Amino acid sequence: MLVNRDCNILIVGLGLIGGSYAKGLKKLGFHVTALARRQETIDFAIGHDIIDEGSTDINVRLISEADIVVFALYPHVFKEWISKNQQFFKPGAILTDVTGVKSCVVYDIQDMLRDDVEFIAAHPMAGKEVYGVENADEKIFYGANYIIVPTDRNTEGAIEICREIALLLQFGRISTLSPEEHDEMIGFVSQLTHCIAITLMNCSDNENLVDYVGDSFRDLTRIARINENMWSELFLLNKKSLLEEMDRFLAEFKSLRDELAAEDTEGMKQKMRISTERRAWFDKPKRR
Repeated sequence: MLVNRDCNILIVGLGLIGGSYAKGLKKLGFHVTALARRQETIDFAIGHDIIDEGSTDINVRLISEADIVVFALYPHVFKEWISKNQQFFKPGAILTDVTGVKSCVVYDIQDMLRDDVEFIAAHPMAGKEVYGVENADEKIFYGANYIIVPTDRNTEGAIEICREIALLLQFGRISTLSPEEHDEMIGFVSQLTHCIAITLMNCSDNENLVDYVGDSFRDLTRIARINENMWSELFLLNKKSLLEEMDRFLAEFKSLRDELAAEDTEGMKQKMRISTERRAWFDKPKRR
């Protein structure tokens, strides 16, 4: 393997996903360090054996010792960080990320990055409705999907390192998409679903509904508990793809609405048959 236990791994951004990477990799025996904004975050991570060492400053030693750097930052912060601090990377360092949009990030990072350092983008399709390193849990990755997002500027070695990290963290299916394919796909399977959940929760301010709902409502609105700063940025950065998916959804919803208004029972049933058939594609096999 290219990722061996002698590798020093630096996590930049120690929230839920960055913290879960750190926790999982440290349990596997890697030397894991981190940079975070708050000292409380670093103290918690060290005290709970999530990292070996950390700093709230741009710690040149930690950066220059890292063989692999995982960025878990908002897209605009990620680009600013690279622009200001890339001189501290060791030659040959491999950078990767967990960012939810790619086209507006990957090319900019690769264009500004030194020639002796390589950035290979990735997207772990995992998470929870809570935030912060206090909720870090490497089990959220078990069996989850993981997307590698290379460009023609990436080497096979860096792509393989990214794949090995996914395997070490026990992700399930590992796929490869271009930045453009990634953003089109994520607009549908992730961003549109969050838009639907947000909209549903904005339809009623009746607090008493909690006394009557069943699991279907809870399941459908699970992701409505949302980080407004992160998701509004992700929506705007993927505006074109997301608007296309929203328009497609609105047209399909109106079609169902019109069938109901016209009492077109067969039309509604056909939509339900298609829905049932396609939903079966997503049923996860049980982990052994």
